[in-house]
Amino acid sequence: MAQVTPFDFVLLLVVAETTQQAFLGDDFSLTNSFLLIILLFSLDILLSYLKDWFPRLALFLDGAPTVLVSKGKPDRRAMHKARVNLDDILVAARQQHGLEQLTQVKFAILEADGNISIIPTES
Repeated sequence: MAQVTPFDFVLLLVVAETTQQAFLGDDFSLTNSFLLIILLFSLDILLSYLKDWFPRLALFLDGAPTVLVSKGKPDRRAMHKARVNLDDILVAARQQHGLEQLTQVKFAILEADGNISIIPTES
């Protein structure tokens, strides 16, 4: 699930709901459900091609990385905007590199996929 984009996750939920409605709901038409599923998957494939051809569209749809800590100093504004607190950054630092203090973190970056990447300072 870590490699799933938010759009893919929503697509999965919509497909599951559409299939459920076709089997259990008031609409017993499997044809409508299959058409919707095919349309949604085609849209997903089309968007992936468009993101390859137009990098700005990919930046708009997927987002950009955000620097949360730079040279050991937290960017409170970026952290507030991303809804990430200092504890989240320190947890990522401990898990990835065994770092105990914020001063040991050169950069902490919130990636577009939601993970926090830690770049430690050189010792």
